[in-house]
Amino acid sequence: MSADFLYTIEVILNGLMAGVLYALVALGFVLIFKASGIFNYAQGVMALFAALTLVGLQEGRVPFAHLINAVFGTHVHNFEWTLPALAAIILTVFVMILFAICVEKLILKHLVNQEPIILFMATIGLAYFMEGFGDLMWGSDVKKLNVGLPQGGSFWFEDLTIGWAAEGEKFYGMYVDVLDVWAAIIAVVLVLVLTIFSQYTKSGRALRAVADDHQAALSVGISLRMIWVLVWSISGFVALVAGMMWGAKSGVQFSLSLIALKALPVLMLGGFTSIPGAIVGGLIIGAGEKLFEFFVGGFIGGATENWFAYVLALLFLVFRPQGLFGEKIIERV
Repeated sequence: MSADFLYTIEVILNGLMAGVLYALVALGFVLIFKASGIFNYAQGVMALFAALTLVGLQEGRVPFAHLINAVFGTHVHNFEWTLPALAAIILTVFVMILFAICVEKLILKHLVNQEPIILFMATIGLAYFMEGFGDLMWGSDVKKLNVGLPQGGSFWFEDLTIGWAAEGEKFYGMYVDVLDVWAAIIAVVLVLVLTIFSQYTKSGRALRAVADDHQAALSVGISLRMIWVLVWSISGFVALVAGMMWGAKSGVQFSLSLIALKALPVLMLGGFTSIPGAIVGGLIIGAGEKLFEFFVGGFIGGATENWFAYVLALLFLVFRPQGLFGEKIIERV
């Protein structure tokens, strides 16, 4: 095989791996939108907050240390212990469940049957509150996250592929990040579990009923508040997984919340109500932006990855606004 063809395959593989990370964030949007019809602007900040909490628990940081020191004149920053990654992850899951309960009690229960724009604005306020709260709680410094997953290129895969090129071709093997491979495996497992939960469990069917009509669901005995706590808890867990992967890859910093912006084109392609669609949309965006940069970026100044996904999403909005897997939009008059 020619080196150019192998480089193209390498670009596609790395694009698919990046797309999986986009899809992990998009999953949280889909879950909450399916249950409540809310576009949760705070999903990216939830990933950031979960990653900050995980690092803080792992490293034994004192929550609100800067505030405590400013008020009482102390100099406390860390406890005299650290936590194993698994214990810190479990505790962070409980924190995200507590967060879901607080969101339901303090925000959602007061907004039942309100217009979608009001719910959307509420999530914008929640996003900015959480970002400031996370900064106050754990500090704004860039944090290194290590949950035990291998990182860096796969030397085994490079050695395997280096011999695929034709004799005389300058090719040094394909580079694939091992962390991205783990992210892909975790994403596939998450999608399978969530799809089974949504389709074949009583709670999953109740979740879909609430998404169709709040009042009708209430009339048949479905607890709207319980469903909202459940779905925000699951979405918080998905945000934790996404935050772990992105944080391990590029560090836990406040720019991590901006990954929600890259999830928007994924949702537009896959559909706001489809769990498998979030994965497919992520793969299309990831591979598409890498290939476009590889083949076209050099001719138009580069940096096409910053805008390619949004242009592609715009085309879908024009020709298929419900996305590839979204429910068909029907208006009866």
